[in-house]
Amino acid sequence: MWISRLSLRNYRSYPELDLEFEPGVTTFVADNGTGKTNIVEAIGYLAHQRSHRVAFDAPLVNESAQTATVSALVNRDQRHATVEVSIQSKGANRARVNRSPVKMKEILGLVSCVVFAPEDLSLVRGEPAERRSWIDTLVVSRNPRYASVITDFERALKQRNALLKRLREERDPGLEATLDIWNMAYADSASELVFGRQKILADIVEPLQNNFAYIAADARLERQGIKARYDSRIDYSQVESATECRELLLAALERRRTTEIERGLTLHGPGRDDLALTIGDHPAKGYASHGETWSLALAMQLAGWDLLSSDAGSAAEQPVLVLDDVFAELDTGRRSRLASRITEAEQVFITAAVDGDLPKGLEGRKIGQERLLP
Repeated sequence: MWISRLSLRNYRSYPELDLEFEPGVTTFVADNGTGKTNIVEAIGYLAHQRSHRVAFDAPLVNESAQTATVSALVNRDQRHATVEVSIQSKGANRARVNRSPVKMKEILGLVSCVVFAPEDLSLVRGEPAERRSWIDTLVVSRNPRYASVITDFERALKQRNALLKRLREERDPGLEATLDIWNMAYADSASELVFGRQKILADIVEPLQNNFAYIAADARLERQGIKARYDSRIDYSQVESATECRELLLAALERRRTTEIERGLTLHGPGRDDLALTIGDHPAKGYASHGETWSLALAMQLAGWDLLSSDAGSAAEQPVLVLDDVFAELDTGRRSRLASRITEAEQVFITAAVDGDLPKGLEGRKIGQERLLP
């Protein structure tokens, strides 16, 4: 797929911006602070309904307005659709497809995009929540119905934690009886999410290993191999269905019932799990060098792009690939190898502060500072 037109209204620094694109590579080259990252952030927002830079939406709306609008014309062979999101500084966001109002969840999958940015170093260095968010984004990109699963899980977790806190203060038998009801509701959505993550991880390990070995080709041989494992207090390694995940989770909740009530907190489930990443014989977090951290984060996003592209089956359904200020941090070898990989995508957007940050020989259309200034 590719985007032929992008329109921003009151989005970040842009009161108004309209750009037209072609398939292939488009580079935005301008000084830091010009607004080039705002453009690729908006593209990612249409795909994932969240920013890769901030955790909530208010900063996306220009300070002079209450609503920001992002609209894109998306092309898949001879099929075209205009996808639009109105982002509210307060209140619920709204979506339209070809000018007709739709629910926000109905636009998931209409824009497919994989974004790599410096913030993604937290996939290696950061807390488990960063890695959970990465794999959940892939789960939803691959199957949009999981957006509702995650919403149900978060709602059940919130209600269950509230009940556990009340029980910590007062062990009322009648109140405790309702815990079984919330256990079931929690386990239903949590087990689906865990199994969805397991399926993604099983399919992404090989492309993840291949991408890391390729990008880090000049590293010592023993530092070119990586492993990725789903890390949980519950052993899901032998499960073959969400139902089996559910039974294991319910058993764990029953075992830790007293402890959870004493602590007023849910101790098992997808919100506690992690993705264990290993380079050579050591955990990536805490042991990886700066170059290895960049290589692994890049490999994770490229592996996600490979997985979604393989599912798509044709260039017409391939995700758009976004590289936000990435090349400046890479050495010449990694820069060149990454450039050769991204040309496989039907459409690529790249931001850079200066031409010197881009790989030599990278072809495509350049949009300069004079066009990007608000």
